[in-house]
Amino acid sequence: MTHDKMLDAYPQDLGTIDRDKLSECIAACFECAQVCTACADACLAEEMVALLTTCIRTDLDCADICLATGNALSRNTGRNTDLTRALLEACAVACRTCADECAQHAEMHEHCRICAEVCRRCEEACRSLLAAL
Repeated sequence: MTHDKMLDAYPQDLGTIDRDKLSECIAACFECAQVCTACADACLAEEMVALLTTCIRTDLDCADICLATGNALSRNTGRNTDLTRALLEACAVACRTCADECAQHAEMHEHCRICAEVCRRCEEACRSLLAAL
C-alpha cells in the first residue's frame, strides 16, 4: 500500500499515533471518496433519478469530507490533535449518514449497496483511529 510507504519515508517520528490505523484510515477515506463519487454518478444515470436526489447529495457530501480527511491525515507536520479528532468525527458521521441513505436503495441499485459497504468500512476506520488518539 502506497500510504504505508509514504508513512515509512516520513523523515520525522510520527509520535504516538498508531501508524497502521493511520494508514488504514487514509486508504479508507480515499477509497470512500472515489466510491461515493462513482455512486452519485451512477445515481444520475438511473431512470428514476429524481427519487435519488438525497442519495446523490449525500454521496457528494461524503466524498468531499472523506477527501478532505484523507488529505489532512496525509500531512504529518504540525499535527493538531483537536482538529484531527474533529475531522475524524465529521468523516465518521458523513460515512454513517451516506451508508444509511445508500442502504435504502441497495436492493434496487448495486452501486448503492457497494457504496453503503465502503462507507461503513470508512466509518469504522475513522472511529478506530479516533479511539487510538
